[in-house]
Amino acid sequence: MNRAPAAPRGYVFDNDSPHSARHHASLEEALDPLTLGHLREAGAAPGMRCLEIGAGAGSVARGLLRLVSPGGTVTATDVKPGRITPEPGLTVLAHDVVTDPLPGGGYDVVVARLVLQHLPERQAVLRRLADALAPGGLLQVDEFDAGHEPCLLAPSEDDARLYARFTDAKAALMRASGGDPTWGRRAAAALRDAGLTDLRIRPHVLLRAPGTPALGLQLHHLAQLAPRLLDTGFTRAELDRLDALMRDPGFAAATGVLYSVQGRRPAAPPSTPPTTQDSTEAT
Repeated sequence: MNRAPAAPRGYVFDNDSPHSARHHASLEEALDPLTLGHLREAGAAPGMRCLEIGAGAGSVARGLLRLVSPGGTVTATDVKPGRITPEPGLTVLAHDVVTDPLPGGGYDVVVARLVLQHLPERQAVLRRLADALAPGGLLQVDEFDAGHEPCLLAPSEDDARLYARFTDAKAALMRASGGDPTWGRRAAAALRDAGLTDLRIRPHVLLRAPGTPALGLQLHHLAQLAPRLLDTGFTRAELDRLDALMRDPGFAAATGVLYSVQGRRPAAPPSTPPTTQDSTEAT
């Protein structure tokens, strides 16, 4: 069995990769309607103060700003935020959510999409995000469970097996970087354990077929990971075949389950007025 080589801790897909722009464009097209739709349904509204960690190229932060304007603000953070352009109401910060203090607190909305499963310290980070909410504030975490990404159609059984090797190797590379590719299935319990209530869980499975943004995302994963896949035992011919296979009209696969989970920080209990002594005397 091929083993993934040890890798530095952190996100397995580098924001500075030459493939990153198209990677983020595929993420935006595939997932933004879900992420932003759930935030809208949860009541993201004008005047709210918001935070997104691991903002990538900033599409969620910009969409969230539209939901909370006028009067609202969004702070978008990333270790490498150079792909995000600040604008009125949108503050962009270089920030490592594991080691750096959060930029303030009292947020009405906090969003983390496809971030926490890459961090070994995910539960500690999640607790800090929960603590950064205002009473009644919303935390939304969107994470894949990539433990099962089945090939649904392929020109041959050999092609189907090659695709399965690729998805297994991608998950192994993520683990080697300190991530957990199946963490999405545990996200709801993690929010509960961080003290959040009113949990809402929405699972989604997307189709990977030629022309779909979910397949575009997988193609960019293949391109970004190619050098490391060669180190795990793939040949250049196999990687070329994978690229051609995923573009074949006879190919289809499913993503893992994307779990979009929301929880709220409990509202502060109403203050109880001090008890006063009844000075009325009985007659």
